[in-house]
Amino acid sequence: MSVAEVRLPDTGDSESVEVIELCAGVGDRLQENEAVVVVETDKATLEVGVPSDGVVSELKVHVGDQVVSGQVIALYEPEAEAPEAVDQQEGERPVEKAEAPSAASQTKPAPRVVPTSPVGSAPQAREHSGPVYAGPAVRKLARELGVDLGKVVPTGARGRTLKDDVTAYVRARMTGEVTGSGLPELPKVDFAAFGPTKEIERSRIRRSSARNLHRSWVNIPHVTQFDDADATALMRALSEAREEGARRQVKLTPLALIMRACIATLKAHPRVNASLNEAMTHWIYKEYWHIGFAVDTDDGLLVPVVRDADQKDVWALAEEISVLAEKARSGKLAPSDMQGGTFTISSLGRIGGTGFTPVVNGPQAAILGVSRLTTKPHWNGESFEPREFMPMGLSYDHRVIDGAEAGRFMTHLCEEIAN
Repeated sequence: MSVAEVRLPDTGDSESVEVIELCAGVGDRLQENEAVVVVETDKATLEVGVPSDGVVSELKVHVGDQVVSGQVIALYEPEAEAPEAVDQQEGERPVEKAEAPSAASQTKPAPRVVPTSPVGSAPQAREHSGPVYAGPAVRKLARELGVDLGKVVPTGARGRTLKDDVTAYVRARMTGEVTGSGLPELPKVDFAAFGPTKEIERSRIRRSSARNLHRSWVNIPHVTQFDDADATALMRALSEAREEGARRQVKLTPLALIMRACIATLKAHPRVNASLNEAMTHWIYKEYWHIGFAVDTDDGLLVPVVRDADQKDVWALAEEISVLAEKARSGKLAPSDMQGGTFTISSLGRIGGTGFTPVVNGPQAAILGVSRLTTKPHWNGESFEPREFMPMGLSYDHRVIDGAEAGRFMTHLCEEIAN
């Protein structure tokens, strides 16, 4: 009787993820892709299923375990080999033989556990006197966090700098434990001294979102350009499209039309779709348009990405937006669903507000914030007439885009929406 392995797939940039739910037990029969466990990455939850029909024979993990990409999380007996395989219906697709584990996955180390440092032992800032020994992943993390590796105390073998060293250094700076951090410490308040309190743990997604927002805010010089777009024609087009939407079984929303307007404007102003290179000496102009959009979920804000959005009409965009938004709210977004974005739209829609300043989703150069429609009187040259206006705010990285370029972008975008 053969036994196949269920391995954790690639989880994107996450070094390790947490097992938050066991969906099956030993002896359970599962169908192809039916979940064995659920893990939580920094951005979403991910169900890990069996590659084919079979019976679970062993679970290798428990709730709360930290696991890494490629790690074996369960063993199962493919249905073709299981005792009840005689009941298999004629013509059913044969189960493929489990792929042998690669040498790289067999030798992949378990997540490294770093003991908590005693009081007074926080890493101290120091200028490195020699070369820094660190791998590509560590250097990438340091660049994202704005950390000078020459000031990080290495704890790896033979003086090698590890990811844990970088995060420990950042944590120490944020708490004011590193000499000369330059970041004033917030006052510590005992809120219970003033009345009843309760603590509610934030989800991993919310904690990760907070770190990413803080990183973008402190590393990117933000400027926000505001404008009001005349959306009267846009809303009329939505009303006229209801019958066609019902026929297609697709609900056309303002976001799909705004996304089309953004794509046309980005193509006319390609620097808004660009990023800075690592040394900040060149612009990187991306010749693709992958548009992210913010989704409000119970676990926090998620940003799925519509890839190659310029190649899709408004109906295709509306359908993909709906599918991705539902996946976000149900916790089924894959890491790949949130990668590669070149520009982001954050729409408060009917929630409210006359305007806001969204935080740039670095390394993107800009993000568009869209607020609630308002009806205002507009002078047409002879009289005032009611028009529907859409307040918008474009937050942008001032290192990539200057004020004049942002102004031209917003003027063009308003024209696209008005037309």
